[in-house]
Amino acid sequence: MPMHSHKVLNVIGTVAILFLVFPLIFIIITSFGTGSTIEFPIKGFTFNWYLHILDQPDMISGLETSLLVSFIASAFGLLIGIPAVYAMFRGGIHHTAWFQMLFLSPTFLPEVVIGFSLYQGLIITLHWPMMISLIVGYFLLGFPFVIRLVGAGLNMMDPHMEEAAWISGCSRLKGFFKIVLPNIKSSIAAAFIFSFINSFNSIPVTLFLSGPGFNMLPTSILNYMQENYDPTISAISVILMLITTLIMMLINHFMGLNRLLK
Repeated sequence: MPMHSHKVLNVIGTVAILFLVFPLIFIIITSFGTGSTIEFPIKGFTFNWYLHILDQPDMISGLETSLLVSFIASAFGLLIGIPAVYAMFRGGIHHTAWFQMLFLSPTFLPEVVIGFSLYQGLIITLHWPMMISLIVGYFLLGFPFVIRLVGAGLNMMDPHMEEAAWISGCSRLKGFFKIVLPNIKSSIAAAFIFSFINSFNSIPVTLFLSGPGFNMLPTSILNYMQENYDPTISAISVILMLITTLIMMLINHFMGLNRLLK
């Protein structure tokens, strides 16, 4: 490739990184501003807006509920997704491409469509509780990650390991728990964390499936912004970024996530 082509690619890459990083830097800086509204550049430095989060019971309860619902939905995603993936890749099922397309369909649809259809079907028609409806919605958002990442883990695993276990007298079920699961633990961890983060950060589905008396973090933040536009919003955003980054670093360190995603 000619030298000028490399320079063009470097310039494009640098511009893309700047567009990606600048909003994050903006949020971090404004979270320490002393003004009563979000302003850039800031005129002073303070940690008060982080402490102010503790005085917002709606945000605290919304954070707790969002964490709980996302955790339950992601756990259900693994409980259902791991056997489904194993059946597709190891069970000799025909037309697996069709099943994969079906399981990955939530990624092809706008979240607004998913949220509205679940609202109309589960809450309006079936009168399901908001908690159950949200778990179903978050489950649908995270399930494609289970299919993709657990499937990648199974593809990387040598199938002869299972065959050797069967020959030695190990049942298929016992081999699944003793051979398969330990060898795809990295993909399972990755699937859970991506499912959790994607559902936790979903705004459209949350807006459709939660209502008065049921507080979620995205809705509590939006409600706060309707009356206040101060650096508290930036502070809670920074905390969420730190939580996500920390989780990704821990998973990468202990489970080898970087190798899985190559």
